[in-house]
Amino acid sequence: MQKIQTLGVHHITLTGADRQSSIDFWEGVLGMPFIFDQPNLDDPNEGHLYFDPGDGRLITIFTNETRKRVHNRTPMDPGCVHHLAFEVDRAMFDQIPERLEARGIGHSGVKDRGFMHSIYFKDPLGQLIELACYTFIPPRGSSHAEVMLEAHKLRVAAGDDHIQRQHLADAVVKIVERGQASLSVDRGAKNPY
Repeated sequence: MQKIQTLGVHHITLTGADRQSSIDFWEGVLGMPFIFDQPNLDDPNEGHLYFDPGDGRLITIFTNETRKRVHNRTPMDPGCVHHLAFEVDRAMFDQIPERLEARGIGHSGVKDRGFMHSIYFKDPLGQLIELACYTFIPPRGSSHAEVMLEAHKLRVAAGDDHIQRQHLADAVVKIVERGQASLSVDRGAKNPY
């Protein structure tokens, strides 16, 4: 038996309501360019809209003009999607509460998760959306996932309950030291003062 190795998220498809409300939310609120439009090839009564969330991957929406928007929370039963999270940079993150409030969209306020800050709100169909901003920058040639894995190891070794900034900072140091050669024999911390 062998694994099937994934290389990343190809796309996420959601069931939307009508075409225009989908465009208005995904492009008009979240700024995702509307890049492709065709019928749902498995259901001729539905449209299939494609949006770029910013990394060149895709969020797609099945639309049907007879479906109307609802404002309830989507189900949270086992197997259901709890929320979708999208990355924003720090400058944008600081503007999110004001930009949501200008539209009358309620939100959670800023949540500090240690390794990221988050703001939650519902889309027009009740799907919980998270806008997240990392609190660290991975070293060049590394990834957020690599830093998180290393920080997790440091957190567990320290017996801490959750990832904190110190774990992230120390993880970045370890990754840089592991991945970037130096002429120094001793790369430990020093005090030149």
